[in-house]
Amino acid sequence: MLAANDLKVRGVKAIEEEMEHFDEVGITERGKVKHVVMKVEKFDELREYELDKALAEARQDIKEGRFVIETLDEHIKRLWND
Repeated sequence: MLAANDLKVRGVKAIEEEMEHFDEVGITERGKVKHVVMKVEKFDELREYELDKALAEARQDIKEGRFVIETLDEHIKRLWND
């Protein structure tokens, strides 16, 4: 954990020092974690998991018939009327 005040005083150097030991560093404000800094590789991995989850959910929706086939005009009308 890294206090926001330490970050203000020491800047990016404070993050770099923490990242030497951890893949993620929590930034605290008034004792509560408000932000997380992580290595870009970890961020990319999490984004990939997020996209994989969304794809799995979409496939499940299709499998269970939770989708609509419509024209672009029908889609826009449905969006504006819902």
